[in-house]
Amino acid sequence: MTTHRARRTARSAALAAVTAALALGLTACGGADEGSKAAGGDHTAGTAQSRSASDGDGKAGAEQANSGGDPKEGARSATTSGGMEKVASKGTTGGVQQCRGDEMLVTAAHRFAGQQGDHLLVTASNEGSKPCWVTSYPAVKLGGDVDGAALPHSKKDNPGGDKHITLRPGDKAYSAVNLFDYGSKNHTAQSFAIALRGADGRNGPFYSVDTKGEKPQFSWNEADVLNWNTKKPYDF
Repeated sequence: MTTHRARRTARSAALAAVTAALALGLTACGGADEGSKAAGGDHTAGTAQSRSASDGDGKAGAEQANSGGDPKEGARSATTSGGMEKVASKGTTGGVQQCRGDEMLVTAAHRFAGQQGDHLLVTASNEGSKPCWVTSYPAVKLGGDVDGAALPHSKKDNPGGDKHITLRPGDKAYSAVNLFDYGSKNHTAQSFAIALRGADGRNGPFYSVDTKGEKPQFSWNEADVLNWNTKKPYDF
């Protein structure tokens, strides 16, 4: 009996050891499988991200290769420049800057002195090297009262003063200062200050202009100003 029990005990211990070994083996296999899945998931995600970055870099590289990098920017600049040139060639002010007083030669002639239609003919010539534009009517202050208010716009003037008149180098624009002399309590001068107006209506710097003509001295009780024009006003 003792020998039989010992053999049974030894057999039970062996079976328990085999069972434990199998359990450990299954557990290890299951853990390895989960780790493989996780690694596979990470690998798949990493591959997708790498492909996306690679596709992006490849696409960018292809675009850069096709465009040549910097030449692409040059092509954009050329297109923009060409567009501006096209607009300017249609007679608009695209790409043309406003005329500056220091680039303009402004002269004034006293016409019809003491007669009906007495006025100062103002001529502005573009002495710069590039086209520029003028708009509205010039700001004019008669005499030496530079701190005084500028003359008003003539109510009898033609509409369209908000248009830009493009002056190429050497081109001229004309305006006129209408003088109304009632014979008493009037003002007398031989020069005036003039400034160009911007598209926003603001005045630029004032410049002094001496009047020319047979009678450069002029008198006025009231006065107003005409818009710039490519034709001389009162040219009769």
